[in-house]
Amino acid sequence: MLLEFTKMHGLGNDFVVIDAINQSVDLNQASLRRMADRHTGIGCDQILLVEASQHPQAQYRYRIFNADGGEVGQCGNGARCFARFVTDKGMTTDNPIVVETQSGLLSLQLQADGQVCVDMGVPQLEPADIPLVAEQRQSSYSIEVARKDLDIMAVSMGNPHAVLRVIDVDLADVAGLGPSIESLERFPERVNAGFMQIIDRQTIKLRVFERGSGETQACGSGACAAVVAGCLQGWLDQQVTVVLHGGELVISWPGEGESVFMTGPVATVFEGRIDI
Repeated sequence: MLLEFTKMHGLGNDFVVIDAINQSVDLNQASLRRMADRHTGIGCDQILLVEASQHPQAQYRYRIFNADGGEVGQCGNGARCFARFVTDKGMTTDNPIVVETQSGLLSLQLQADGQVCVDMGVPQLEPADIPLVAEQRQSSYSIEVARKDLDIMAVSMGNPHAVLRVIDVDLADVAGLGPSIESLERFPERVNAGFMQIIDRQTIKLRVFERGSGETQACGSGACAAVVAGCLQGWLDQQVTVVLHGGELVISWPGEGESVFMTGPVATVFEGRIDI
């Protein structure tokens, strides 16, 4: 099976985007892993499939697969790439674009400067909605990882996030603690582990160990989760610049019960075909 694809990235968080409307696509976990492999495939953090939507309010549906072949419900940087992809391919003239995902509908707004603003929806904070095994919602949760007692904040942005405040993200043991946090039994669907350093009330630095992909250059939903967590703790203002290894995102959140808005750049790297 010969598939056409587009390689894209949002702040270094890279994707293989596949049009599953205008070509026949039949992928399994093995073929997804092969495409994501940086040595023997195309190489990416996630694979995005563009499909027709059955939802009356959405023209398209997009599905997200991690590098290990597992499907997930949300990806902020991927959503921005999706918006640019369907626009550049002439598949829509809508702006904003309403798209269906496994976690619900997203609204994507292309801006005059080329950036994309995504309405990421209302963050979920109740343990059952994250999901997290806990008797009740708390401002933070105590965990033990690698013989260390840590306090994390838990947020779902359509996918689960555990946010840990650190003194210096450059010195944080992301490679060591990330996999252990990801696989904690208290998170039945595993979890993305965010390491957040607060610079001031409008600026944070962030590194994210993503479930199924490892540490990435940027994580849009992780940036949203970190800002939500910081706002709930009283550490951050309503608009925050999130500095990631791949660049910067601007996250806005008016407060509990309101949507989170994420704005950032996107780029197309190359197009090609791969024989699966």
